Amino acid sequence: MPTPLRDLFAGRIGGRRAVETVTAHRTFADVILPPRTRAALDQALSLVHSHELIFNRWGLGERHSTGLGLAFNFAGPPGTGKTICAEAIATALGKNLLSVRYAEMESMWAGETPKNVAAVFRMATEENAVLFFDEADAIASRRTTGATQGYQRESNTVVNVLLKELEAFNGVVIFATNLAVNFDPAFERRIRTHVRFEMPGVDEREQIWRVQLHPLKTPLGPDVNFRVLAERYEVSGGDIKNAVLKAATMAAAEPGDDSAKRIQQSQFERAMEEVLSGKNVMQQSLFGEGAPTAEDRMMRAVEAAELRWRKTAQVAVGMAAGGILLGLLAVIVALVRAF
Repeated sequence: MPTPLRDLFAGRIGGRRAVETVTAHRTFADVILPPRTRAALDQALSLVHSHELIFNRWGLGERHSTGLGLAFNFAGPPGTGKTICAEAIATALGKNLLSVRYAEMESMWAGETPKNVAAVFRMATEENAVLFFDEADAIASRRTTGATQGYQRESNTVVNVLLKELEAFNGVVIFATNLAVNFDPAFERRIRTHVRFEMPGVDEREQIWRVQLHPLKTPLGPDVNFRVLAERYEVSGGDIKNAVLKAATMAAAEPGDDSAKRIQQSQFERAMEEVLSGKNVMQQSLFGEGAPTAEDRMMRAVEAAELRWRKTAQVAVGMAAGGILLGLLAVIVALVRAF
């Protein structure tokens, strides 16, 4: 049943959903992983499957009242399969995936973000869903000692609330990050398994190129060689996916009858060059600096909140002063009429 809290999270913030329930259907067969990453994931899955045995049938849940949940950290470069694997775990458990984008959830009002974090855990419990924090380094960043600024205290409070909720949560939580080094050290004890998502090797890249295309319906030119593409471009699976879609668009835009169109090797190569060029542009800044950190985002959010509070306070004071002035005028008019 809709509630104001659910509407807040389900609503779009900045064009994207802050919290979204995903019906899980993808499996580990949908992602090509290096052997070491796959072995670490198999270990994570064994923990999930043995959880009921250990804590219920073996009675450890009666001896330990907190810390019964399963928290996993998926760390690695973008496009290496972290999100797909989070959904695959939810699929294996027969549950939905509750995906949280913390950067979209940061409230413009100081003090609200910690409440939103706690509410996300309640929602995951109500829906019996696997909780997935995307870009988790933004929420689990290191706490600041002796915080004096408002945004620093806010960030510390968020981390404290997250740690507390993790202790009490009995479900599965997955953190995905490109910058695990930014995690607060306190999370190390609360995370059961760390899975490092490595860049795919040549063999994996060749398989990824192939699985992006339909084996029967996708028309390919006679010169297409996925092994050559895999050896030439040391990229992630996400980059390969983008290149395949770009190449398909190029081929479809060629003049002539659709039945004669084919995706050529040159189009795959040109598409990948465009993907790499786009990544280089995104890594740059107009101000010559790197991407904003989680602390920078929090500072901007709280500064915006403080500015809104000041404006609101000014309006309120102005209205109050106006009300007092009108009251005084009314009293004066009444007195004049009385005399």
